[in-house]
Amino acid sequence: MKELISKITKLIDVKSIMTLILTVAFVMLVSNEKVDGQQFMAVFTMVVGFYFGTQSKKGGG
Repeated sequence: MKELISKITKLIDVKSIMTLILTVAFVMLVSNEKVDGQQFMAVFTMVVGFYFGTQSKKGGG
């Protein structure tokens, strides 16, 4: 049980929350046709790449 709580608390940090909010916001903008799909993919790829890049640095070092 302690291990599960530890994993959940590791997921809840500012970067994770911001990434999820940004993802939801861009999906909403694309679905309402306010942002082009290509623009969405460029920003989303950059954000996800940054997020996973910083996560891999944490785990690797």
